[in-house]
Amino acid sequence: MASFVTEVLASSGKLEKEDLSSKISKMSRKVEDTKEEVCDMLNKRYSDFLPSLQASQELMMQVDDVSKEMDVLKNCIETEVQRDIHVAVTEYAKLKQQLEKNTIIITMLGHLKEFHNAMEESNKALLEKKYVEAANQLERARASVDSLKGWKVSQLPLLSALSSELIVQRENLIYHLGDEWKRLVIWRLPSSKVTPGCALPEPAGPKSFLNVELNLSHACSKDDELKPPALLRCVLQALAIQGDLQHRIKLFCQVLLKNMLKPLVMYPSLSVSVTEQQGEGTVLALQCLEESHEERSSPSQVYSKLLLVLKTLHSHLLDVSIGDKKLSAILGELIWEEMSQCIIHECLLYSIPTNSSQLEKYNTVIKETEEFEKSLKEMEYLQGDSTDLLKYARDVNCHFASKKCKDVIVAARKLMTSKMHNTVKITPDSKLRLPKLPAPGSEVKVKQETRKEEMTMENAKQLSAWSLCLPACRISESVQQLMELALNTLCEAVGSSTQCALQLFFTVRNIFQLFYDVVPTYHKENLLKFPHLAAIQHNNCMYLAHHLLTLGHHFRAHLPQPLGEGIATFVDMVPGFRKLGAQCFLAQLNVQRGELLERLSTAHNFCNLDDEDNYIAASKAVRQVIHQLKQLGTVWQDVLPVSIYCKAMGNLLNTAIAEIITKIMMLEDISSEDGEHLHTLCQNVIEEGPLVFIPLAEENKNKKYQEEVPLYVKKWSTFKELVIVLRANLQEIVDRWADGKGPLALEFSSSEVKSLIRALFQNTERRAVALTKIK
Repeated sequence: MASFVTEVLASSGKLEKEDLSSKISKMSRKVEDTKEEVCDMLNKRYSDFLPSLQASQELMMQVDDVSKEMDVLKNCIETEVQRDIHVAVTEYAKLKQQLEKNTIIITMLGHLKEFHNAMEESNKALLEKKYVEAANQLERARASVDSLKGWKVSQLPLLSALSSELIVQRENLIYHLGDEWKRLVIWRLPSSKVTPGCALPEPAGPKSFLNVELNLSHACSKDDELKPPALLRCVLQALAIQGDLQHRIKLFCQVLLKNMLKPLVMYPSLSVSVTEQQGEGTVLALQCLEESHEERSSPSQVYSKLLLVLKTLHSHLLDVSIGDKKLSAILGELIWEEMSQCIIHECLLYSIPTNSSQLEKYNTVIKETEEFEKSLKEMEYLQGDSTDLLKYARDVNCHFASKKCKDVIVAARKLMTSKMHNTVKITPDSKLRLPKLPAPGSEVKVKQETRKEEMTMENAKQLSAWSLCLPACRISESVQQLMELALNTLCEAVGSSTQCALQLFFTVRNIFQLFYDVVPTYHKENLLKFPHLAAIQHNNCMYLAHHLLTLGHHFRAHLPQPLGEGIATFVDMVPGFRKLGAQCFLAQLNVQRGELLERLSTAHNFCNLDDEDNYIAASKAVRQVIHQLKQLGTVWQDVLPVSIYCKAMGNLLNTAIAEIITKIMMLEDISSEDGEHLHTLCQNVIEEGPLVFIPLAEENKNKKYQEEVPLYVKKWSTFKELVIVLRANLQEIVDRWADGKGPLALEFSSSEVKSLIRALFQNTERRAVALTKIK
């Protein structure tokens, strides 16, 4: 071959075209022969598996020689083409095209040679447990196969055989690496004796974690030349080269989180022990603390336990560089988010103070969190400057406010859904137990001094001490507790940060809004069914509305801006509560009014009372009405304010009397016997009616209100006049009319009086004369 090249380059002048063409043809034949021989050898090696070591080496040398000869010839041709480019463009182009084809074939043969050498070196390195070298050689072989696949003209039949061989060798390497990993990192979990790097369902309860162990083994066989740290480094680097390291570490992280890190955070009774076993390795084991009765671990306890685990892992397993990263950084990226969220929700959340006075002590927890993250950064578990964990600890004011607000709302709703009938007595001199607040700022003091100067211009005549006081009544004990809860929450807002104070203030507003929405809905049926509860709900709403008028004013000067500028007010909620209480009580009054009318409907319109059955029915209806009113009077006694009580009872008694008057006025014929019966029934109402007014528990104090019945019962005087008319003669009726100026004329119209006369008296001249006098 060398003589051939020498002859080609021997001429001192121009290269003859015919001679060059013949040389290239010979070279092409030689390339094809070499290609067939190489392919045949590789087929026998990787497809037919025939041993041919010496022949393959000779072929490889032949490929190298032909490749060198081709390079020399190519350079020579390119030089000659440049010299005679104007003379023989066409001829040289054809020759160059054929030469490029031969170059491609030579390049492919070079890749085949590279693949073969890489596979041989990989097998040799694997046997010697040089895992990094074996992985690198496999990557070289893979690059050669990828290059062969990239040639469009490449249709080698043995390409699939080469790819299969590469896959087999890679899986073999990964299997050996996995076997080494299992020997170096051993998990012992409760559900199985030995579970290397396998994620299991998370057990429940601290006792199920007592047998969890992580053994970082240092034991190695006699044939191992490398010590455990170096061996581990080789295994990890080889896994990284083959792209399997992330998968292995991910599985390890899952087991580590579920069976060691999370349990240490969640269960205060668990701790971790580290045992150095000489010649065998290091063992991390979970154990139970006997004297731990705490429900949650403190942040310092959690941080110390986690650091012990992570430091041990760093020193015995993770302090290995993989490329430009430490293995600890890779593990940190996989576990940090889940671990930090577990610390937040299982530890820090429960460490937040429940009282604003304890907030200053929480700086200790913030410092502990900073130290914890600093230690993790030193071991390269963490890379960033600030994490969600530290942000959560530093935002303690916001979390305190959120936790406080949540607890307050839960407590408020519990009070609202409790039983309403447990009541306490409220009197005009009852006052809220307002806390002592710090002295307001200088601006407020100036305003107060100005007001003192203005007081000299006030009127000498002052209002009563009981003016604008809540009248005596009964309210639910839960509502009183609700108001105390609101006061305590506002006290927490005093002296807090602006954001915290805003959250707490609006939580108090939400308490009252929640009452407005929840109580009428939750107790809806009972409020309509039981008049006692309806009265209590009315009082509850009026009680809240009364104190909401001044609640904001009391705290405004002590709250931070902008609450102190006038936002801290509850006055806008007062009309809603008043309306809510009135609507609830009016709905109950409508229910009672309907029952009264239903009872009176059984009286057969008070007609034909000379019939015994009709009289019994009418008498029964009247007695039932009086009985219902007395029952209501007793139920509402000492519950409703006296004024509301009298108005409510007067309204219901007026409803019954108005219905009786209407029924009697509709009668067209009233016999003397019917009139006597009607008079008797109505007289019973007149005598018993005032007795339903018993607003106070002391009987001797109720007489005043019983004498004031005409003030509360609109139709009382009309009813009394009707009773008189039922027994009066014509002359008495005319006298009480007194030409439209008498007491009868004040209650009835002339047509109504005439209708009564026609019904009571027969058609006589005396009746006709009397009717003419009713004008």
